[in-house]
Amino acid sequence: MKDYNEILKEIAIEIEPLRHIGRQADYIPALAKVNPDRFGMCITSTDGIVTEYGDMEERFSIQSVTKVFSLSMSLSLKGEQLWTRVSKEPSGAAFNSLIQLELDRGIPKNPFINAGAIVLADVLMSELESPLEEYLAFVRAISNDPTIDYNHEVASSEREKGYINAAIANMLKYYGNLDNDIEDVLRFYFMQCSVEMNCRQLSRAFLPFANRKSEFLFNGIHLTASQVKRINAIMQTCGFYNDAGEYSYLVGLPGKSGVGGGIGAVYPGRYAVATWSPRLNEKGNSVMGMKALELLTTYTNESIF
Repeated sequence: MKDYNEILKEIAIEIEPLRHIGRQADYIPALAKVNPDRFGMCITSTDGIVTEYGDMEERFSIQSVTKVFSLSMSLSLKGEQLWTRVSKEPSGAAFNSLIQLELDRGIPKNPFINAGAIVLADVLMSELESPLEEYLAFVRAISNDPTIDYNHEVASSEREKGYINAAIANMLKYYGNLDNDIEDVLRFYFMQCSVEMNCRQLSRAFLPFANRKSEFLFNGIHLTASQVKRINAIMQTCGFYNDAGEYSYLVGLPGKSGVGGGIGAVYPGRYAVATWSPRLNEKGNSVMGMKALELLTTYTNESIF
């Protein structure tokens, strides 16, 4: 059994020089207020052992990490039919690219770029009676924590400055890939991104994607083992925007990042891991978080490759 306590301590020492590199997502006013010098990391094994280091209690906006949960719900509800509205290819472009969406005539490259996640929000609005309540109930169930909630200030802040996302939604509507009212879909999408967790909660929420032995059934959302495997595949190839190739090369774990500085990842059959550090690189991924995960798989010699 690996001594993850010692490994996390070693990782923290090695990434310390990176503490002031990058900047938080200050284009979202509420995220500009976050202390950018935080760092936390938590590993939850499939047999329930929790190993953690750093800032564990502070909750952060998980932003695009929430798209893993949106995809889980949408795939459970729509099955293979979902892929008629969104593809599953790496984008090779920025996560909010309008040019890419136009070139693809309104079919987003994958569910984890903004256009794809807005389509998923539309799917859930059409399929659920109370989307906001049912989405939050699923997130609470998968993390086994009823205290998890939306941050309304963050959601309002995103809508206030959400010009590009509004343009994406309008383009999706133009191409016939958005069924519900644009403003309603955007509000739901921004609320999803505003969900707050700490590293411990996020690690726990990703654990079902690592556990091959347990049935995936949370609050009525059921996925087969085959569907979970495919979600992991999309995380591996598309989970880090146009940094996905570099992440795969350095880390080798299915995962998803968010511009709040959080990352959730899994080593199938072994553990789920979450990191949080708000300073981002130019592609929107946590500088310290990416390096911490690289060192984790290097020190342990554990990855999917």
